[in-house]
Amino acid sequence: MTRHRSRLGDDCVLDEPENVGYLHDESADPAVIGDRARVRKGTIIYADVEIGDDFVTGHNALVREETTIGDGVIVGTDTVIDGTTDIGSHVSLQTGVYVPTDTTIGDNVFVGPRAVMTNDPYPVRRDVDLVGPTLEDGVSVGANATILPEVRIGEGAFVAAGATVTEDVPADTLALGSPARHHDLPETLSGENTLHE
Repeated sequence: MTRHRSRLGDDCVLDEPENVGYLHDESADPAVIGDRARVRKGTIIYADVEIGDDFVTGHNALVREETTIGDGVIVGTDTVIDGTTDIGSHVSLQTGVYVPTDTTIGDNVFVGPRAVMTNDPYPVRRDVDLVGPTLEDGVSVGANATILPEVRIGEGAFVAAGATVTEDVPADTLALGSPARHHDLPETLSGENTLHE
C-alpha cells in the first residue's frame, strides 16, 4: 500500500486527498500546498513538492517530486510536470501540457493546450545531461508548440501555436513556424499577460 505525506494550508478542496503527497522515497519531505487550493479528481502530487496559495488543477494532472510552484498557478487536465522543476507565480499550464525535468518557468507565463517541452537533445542515443527549457517572465506559448532542450524563451516573448522552437528566443519577440523563425512582436501581442487578474 502506498503511503502519503502532505501538509495543507487553509480552505483547500481535494477531491482525492490520498493522492497528495505520494511517497516516492521514505526520506521525502511532505508535499506542501498553500491556502485555497483546488485539486481535482485523478490528480497526483508527489512528496517533496512545494506549492503556494490559490493552486488549481484540472483532472488527472501529475506533479512529480522536487518541484516548486508559486502562487496562483493553474495546472490543466492531463498536464504532466515531471519533477525537478521550478515554476513561478501566476502561471497557466493548459490541458495536456508536458513539462520535463529540469525546466524553469518564470512568473506570469501562459502555456497553451498540448504544448510540449523537452529535455533530451538525443533521446536515448547519447548519455547527456537532461536540461529543459527556460521560460522567462511574461512568456506566452501557443497550443501544440514544441520547445527543445536548453532553449531560453526571453521575457515577454510569444511562441506561436504549432511552432517548433530550436534556438533561444530574444525578449519581446515572436517565434513562428517550424523550425521557428524570429519576428518583431506585433503591437497586438505586446504588453503583459493578465493572468494575475
